[in-house]
Amino acid sequence: MTPEPHDPRAPREPHAPREPRTPSASLTALAAALRGLPPSCGPVRLIAVDGHAGSGKSTFARRLAEALGGAPVLRLDDIASHDQLFDWTERLRRQVLDPLSRGETARYAAYDWPERRFGPAEQALPPAPVVIVEGVGAGRRALRGHLAAVLWMDVPRGEAWQRGRRRDGAVQRDFWDGWEPAELRHFTEDPSRPFADLLVRQCPEGYEVLRGPSGASAGSLVITQGEGPSAVR
Repeated sequence: MTPEPHDPRAPREPHAPREPRTPSASLTALAAALRGLPPSCGPVRLIAVDGHAGSGKSTFARRLAEALGGAPVLRLDDIASHDQLFDWTERLRRQVLDPLSRGETARYAAYDWPERRFGPAEQALPPAPVVIVEGVGAGRRALRGHLAAVLWMDVPRGEAWQRGRRRDGAVQRDFWDGWEPAELRHFTEDPSRPFADLLVRQCPEGYEVLRGPSGASAGSLVITQGEGPSAVR
């Protein structure tokens, strides 16, 4: 898997403290609208942030989580593995969805990409009012019944892959050579974009959020117009 802005196969380092940031008014409005959706997985409103590798999912999910007051974020790079780039649905159901549906804290061993193994440390994911699941395939068919909304990072496949290759550098060329046909096969067999409630597009001012092809949940989501830097419109 290839989250933004760093490579999960690189050793993990403690996060450097970030300067406090006030979310834009429109991100705040989107966050409030997501909180207003009906729970979808027990008491949890599970929000998927899907898109091609390199499309900016991790960065957007982090900013949306901040606007939600620190909502938990599950990175699918912690659930997938070298041997199961996409064949992780059952593990996600057993370790995450089932506990959350009971209002319990989910516990899972995150995959260590450099070491090619799960754990040994265990991660906890509490049943917060809103939980974000970000990663390629987050909006897949098997999960949609547990999701309150699907957000699709609307970056063309070729552009996203080019970004990802540039970000990861030559050292990950072989991984990308294997990843691209695997992702193409996944989205051919199980596309997410046609079922997206919202499309998220990056723009110079930040993000533009539009009604998606499905729009099933979008009717209750407030989508504002441009409100300055880093706005979601």
